[in-house]
Amino acid sequence: MSLIEIILLAFALGIDCCVVSFSQGLVFTSNRVKNSMALALTMGLFQGLMPVIGYMGAGIISRYVAAYSAWISFAIFLILGLKFIFEAFEKKEEKICCIGLKCLISMGIATSIDALVAGASIKFSGSGLLLPAILIGVASFLMSLAGFWGGNCFKKFPSRYLEIAGGLILIGLAVKAAVW
Repeated sequence: MSLIEIILLAFALGIDCCVVSFSQGLVFTSNRVKNSMALALTMGLFQGLMPVIGYMGAGIISRYVAAYSAWISFAIFLILGLKFIFEAFEKKEEKICCIGLKCLISMGIATSIDALVAGASIKFSGSGLLLPAILIGVASFLMSLAGFWGGNCFKKFPSRYLEIAGGLILIGLAVKAAVW
């Protein structure tokens, strides 16, 4: 993967963090700095670690699927992209917003499942792991902060457009994986 592709992947994966953080920013009026930092650190940490787990897991099976790696990457990115777009049009339930440790860990895991799968795609693409994991974690941290403070300031920004943009980026990476 090129640096631009890694940055696009990091941005697409960070959108979930941004949207979750945005919803948290809508409701919190006290301890905003502390809550935004706790949320952003959790999101960045989980988003940065999950590709490592996915990459290592894919390494175990890579010799069995190496001949199909481009198509596996295509399928993974396509499915993730379509998932983002379909979820943008689903009716969202009101979520209970909290910043306790248990809630932070739950949000961190929930938003980083896609990053786990992306780690496998990174392995199948033949790319190294360190730079993508760091960029994904940093992008998620920054996008979480931006989402929290954006939610705090704007209160009603339509997150649907962010999800669609992330989905289109992932579909673009899928097409690139299949073509090149």
